[in-house]
Amino acid sequence: MKSQAKLVLFALLFTFIITAQAQQPPTAAESAEQLRAQLLEVQTKEEDLRARARQLDEALKPENIERSLAGVGSTKPEELRESRRRQLQIERDGIESQLKLLETSRTRLEAAIRDADARAYHESAQGPVATNKISIDSDRGTRWLVSGGIGGVVGALVGGLFVHRRLKRRT
Repeated sequence: MKSQAKLVLFALLFTFIITAQAQQPPTAAESAEQLRAQLLEVQTKEEDLRARARQLDEALKPENIERSLAGVGSTKPEELRESRRRQLQIERDGIESQLKLLETSRTRLEAAIRDADARAYHESAQGPVATNKISIDSDRGTRWLVSGGIGGVVGALVGGLFVHRRLKRRT
């Protein structure tokens, strides 16, 4: 009984593996679109960080540091101002390093988009190739044949399991 259940699970797992492996890789045009979406995300992050950097530049001005600490009483206000300035400067330096990383990433994405666009242009210029269509159709046919065969085997195993149970109950 347990071995039959394991066999059914194995057959189902095999079906999922075959289906996952049969998926086609993205075309150059699809890759270019995915890269454009990534570029848009990078540009959005860049704009957000630039806005925060402008806020920090404004907050780092001595009069604004003084204003931010106006409600805080201390015997050593110079140390408070210096501490606040260091804190803002550390945050500003972190944002600058993030901006440099995003700039590098943006440059790489732009180059990858140009490459993907060029590949997409070459793919479209070649037009549909008959051998590729035949191989794709035969891959799909093979996938359906294997999936159907495995489905039939799983169905037969499950049916056999039920028949076996009924016969066992009768005796």
